[in-house]
Amino acid sequence: MKPKVIIIDDEPLARSIVKKYLEEFNDLEIVAECSNGFEGVKAIEEHQPDLIFLDIQMPKINGFEMLELIDVKPGVIFTTAFDEYAIKAFDSSAVDYLLKPLSKDRFRKAIDKWKATNTSENNKNNVDEIYSKQPDEHLRIVVKEKGNIQILLTSTVFFIEAYDDYVKIHTQDKTYLKKKTMNYYEKSLEKVGFFRIHRSFILNINHLTRIESFEKNSYRAILTNGERLAISRNSYSELKRILGM
Repeated sequence: MKPKVIIIDDEPLARSIVKKYLEEFNDLEIVAECSNGFEGVKAIEEHQPDLIFLDIQMPKINGFEMLELIDVKPGVIFTTAFDEYAIKAFDSSAVDYLLKPLSKDRFRKAIDKWKATNTSENNKNNVDEIYSKQPDEHLRIVVKEKGNIQILLTSTVFFIEAYDDYVKIHTQDKTYLKKKTMNYYEKSLEKVGFFRIHRSFILNINHLTRIESFEKNSYRAILTNGERLAISRNSYSELKRILGM
C-alpha cells in the first residue's frame, strides 16, 4: 500500500504546486486536500496519513494549533512564507520546513528526508512545551470535544487545573480537557494576566475577587464564579506583588 499524503493550505495556488511536485513521486498517494485546519483535522482522522504538507498561517486555527488536536501523528513538512517559525517547527519534530515559493529541488530533498528517516513510524510531534511566537495565539485556546472543535477566548477562562497528563480548562459554564502541560500555559498566558498560584492551578487574575486566609499561613483565591483555589506559600508573595498589595 502506498504511503498516504494530505495537503493542508488555505492558498489554492500553494496546494496546486505541492500537488504538481508530488506527481514525480508515484509511490505516494494524495488522499485529501484541505483549505483550513478544521478540514485538516477531519481528513487526518479519516485517512490516517503517513505524511502531511502543512501551512502555518491559516484562518481560524494555525498549523501548530491543528497539530495539537490530532491523535494520529503523521510526518509533517511545513510549507510557509514566513521563516520566523522555523525553530518552532523543528522543535515540534517536523520532518522539514519549506519556504514559499517552493523550490522543486528543495521539495524533493524534503521528501527524500522523510523517506530516509522512516517518519511514518518514528516521528512523534511534540508541540506541548513550545509556547507560541505568533501574536494572537495567547488570546485563544483551541479544544476538541466529542469530535467538535471549539475556540475559547482566554479572557473567558477562569483557571487551568493540572489533571494527570492533561489540564482542565475551566470556564463559566464548562470544563474542557486538553493534552497540554501546566508549564506551557504558565509561559504562554503570562502576558494576558494568568499566574500560577499553585502547582495545580493557573489563575486568570482578571477573575480574582479577593484573597482570604485559610488555616495557619495559608491563603485561597476567591474567583468571580465562587471557586476557591489554594495559593502556595511560594506564589503568595509574587501574587501580592503583581496585585500591588
